[in-house]
Amino acid sequence: MTDTAIVRGTTPAASDSGSPAGPDTLTIAGTTFASRLIMGTGGAPSLDVLERALLASGTELTTVAMRRLDPAVQGSVLSVLERHKIRVLPNTAGCFTAGEAVLTARLAREALGTDWVKLEVVADERTLLPDPIELLEAAETLVDDGFTVLPYTNDDPVVARKLEDVGCAAIMPLGSPIGSGLGIRNPHNFQLITERAGVPVVLDAGAGTASDVSLAMELGCAAVMLASAVTRAQEPELMAAAMRHAVEAGRLAYRAGRIPRRHFALASSPTEGVAELDPERPAF
Repeated sequence: MTDTAIVRGTTPAASDSGSPAGPDTLTIAGTTFASRLIMGTGGAPSLDVLERALLASGTELTTVAMRRLDPAVQGSVLSVLERHKIRVLPNTAGCFTAGEAVLTARLAREALGTDWVKLEVVADERTLLPDPIELLEAAETLVDDGFTVLPYTNDDPVVARKLEDVGCAAIMPLGSPIGSGLGIRNPHNFQLITERAGVPVVLDAGAGTASDVSLAMELGCAAVMLASAVTRAQEPELMAAAMRHAVEAGRLAYRAGRIPRRHFALASSPTEGVAELDPERPAF
């Protein structure tokens, strides 16, 4: 896999500004994807279940944790991704400092031959919330080192802007803690981030079901990253299909433009042609 690949025959000319009936692709750092669903590989009960879920999701970009990965092992997650031509996105899960994350990213580049990295630097094991100070330091170092950095961050518009300013290729704020299934707890912040961002915004954590994913897309996210919501569902393959449709539905709704919220009713039927009756005379 190369960092200049165009995925599954799509081209850079097919942009997000296409007509409602035309192509609506995701572009990150010059690489174009037909799918707006990014998948993770953690939490699946078996490799077979994971493979079927990945195929049902339609994903073209999938993360793998370097701490759990042995590229030399046959029949591994990497084998599945390669077989189905799904691009691998190594992540730095399990890192607590900028130094650890930078080292992990460099090891991933050597092992997998990619400059892309999903950057994770968490503050503690209990919450798995991002450490914004360490994250910004690691992001700046990796960007300077030639990496395409996709950082997992808090839903803080200020931190999101700073990550974009240092050169990150996308911003990946959490909706709620990893694996919590609580959905997007602060939709207002998400909308602030998406409205100001000059790079794709990707919901990265907290989704529990299809409605969470659809909401993220309606708020202006360019894509959604899922792992536990699919791999730990009772029927992962079925949930993956549901999430795929939710991404598409939410994106279409966002492009269509929802109606404004109102305090009072607004009749959808025209008033022309309505009978004007004399209130002093009975109708029958």
